[in-house]
Amino acid sequence: MRISKLLFSIALLLSVNVLWAQGVKQWKLQDCVDHAFENNLTVQRSSLSVQNSEALLRQARLGRIPTLNGNIFNSWRGGRSIDPTSNQFVNTSINSNGASLTSQVTVFNGMQQVNTIKQGSKEAEASLFDLQKAKNDVALDVVFGYLQIIFNRELLENAKYQLNTTTSQMEQVEKRVNAGALPITNLLDLKSQVASNEVEVINAENNVNISILNLKQYLQIPAEEAFDIETPEFEKDSYDFPAFSVGEVYNQSESIQPEIKAADLRIQSASFGTKVAKGANYPQIGLQGQYTTNYSDQYRLPTGEYETQTTLPTMPFGFLGSDPSQIVYNYPIEQEVPIYGDANIPKQWKENRGWSVGFNIGIPIFNGWQTRTNIQRSIIQEDLAAISAKETRNVLRQTIETAYYDAQAAVKVYDAANRQVEALEESFRATEKSYNLGALNIVDYQVASFNLFSAKSNLVRSKFDYIFKLKVLDFYLGNPLTL
Repeated sequence: MRISKLLFSIALLLSVNVLWAQGVKQWKLQDCVDHAFENNLTVQRSSLSVQNSEALLRQARLGRIPTLNGNIFNSWRGGRSIDPTSNQFVNTSINSNGASLTSQVTVFNGMQQVNTIKQGSKEAEASLFDLQKAKNDVALDVVFGYLQIIFNRELLENAKYQLNTTTSQMEQVEKRVNAGALPITNLLDLKSQVASNEVEVINAENNVNISILNLKQYLQIPAEEAFDIETPEFEKDSYDFPAFSVGEVYNQSESIQPEIKAADLRIQSASFGTKVAKGANYPQIGLQGQYTTNYSDQYRLPTGEYETQTTLPTMPFGFLGSDPSQIVYNYPIEQEVPIYGDANIPKQWKENRGWSVGFNIGIPIFNGWQTRTNIQRSIIQEDLAAISAKETRNVLRQTIETAYYDAQAAVKVYDAANRQVEALEESFRATEKSYNLGALNIVDYQVASFNLFSAKSNLVRSKFDYIFKLKVLDFYLGNPLTL
């Protein structure tokens, strides 16, 4: 009764899970990959690196156009100072303000700007390939997690099949024990075997749940959110070993893998960096211009009106030669002079405008060996980039070689596991028939049952190991990651 209740509970739980899964979206592999691309933190970090590289490139390009900056000031001064509008010393309080526009442009600086743009372009392009590499890694991880769920589900089905087989055999033995045809020890042994199979089913269910949880965590999906995947049909004929040698796989992969392209672009970037550093040895030519105006509360402008002023008052300037007692006076001289008044800010800013245009040539003579040191460092960076590119190729070659021979071995293991299961199935049918006839004892039956269960589990494991390793080779050949 206890076993029957436990079996009923397991069946009920599985039926509830099936009903629950029917109302849940069945995620395809491509759905999982697309979701990972949008939510994976590594991909997001690489995407931000792309944006940063593009921003630096845009800034390098904009650095070639002239700059334009404005300035507005206001000040209060007291005591003896220079009036900014008249340039005269005054001893009073002055309120002054002004504005200016300044523009500069580099005409020549040893091609540093041009090479900086080229370097930034290579870095931006390399960052795009870094993003593609991050997406490739994520896609491979998603494929592995996806297959892990399917693999564990097949193991669960295998465990449930084993439980059903043992339970059926136990029921038959129980009838024969009750009829007195077999000793009760046979029934007790089978009950023990059923209990062991139940534990295997529970462990298999837990492995399925853990593998689903692992994929959900990788996809940034909360654990409590409903999630299920679509299980495709697997046919061995659909997963043939590629008709390429390991060298051909590497040659094709080298031409398409983003990490190789990114490494080569960084060699070019480092080369332009060296040219930028060498450009500091050349003279730098620049143009600049400025427009200014100002205001002072001490400044006066003509009002447009005039007043009469005596510029030479009446005064003696001699005497008559014939009569020295007669003093001679001049006539007063009067003239019209303009009347000056306070000038407001707009008027003064209009009247006090000024501009200047010039150029400068900076000639490097000695700067503490900074330029030479920068050149040496950039050459070292160029060598490091070349080493990194070679290292990336070595890693790719070693990874492909390992994947290739692993896949070859996985094919052989899968074929051998198939043959083993076929042979053990025949052997188990014969053992089961002999056991039912009383020709074999329970130990022989349990051994045969366990061997078949282990062989089927190994077949499932070898099948998905074979599929995943072929998918890895497909990936390096540039084929889409599909199941």
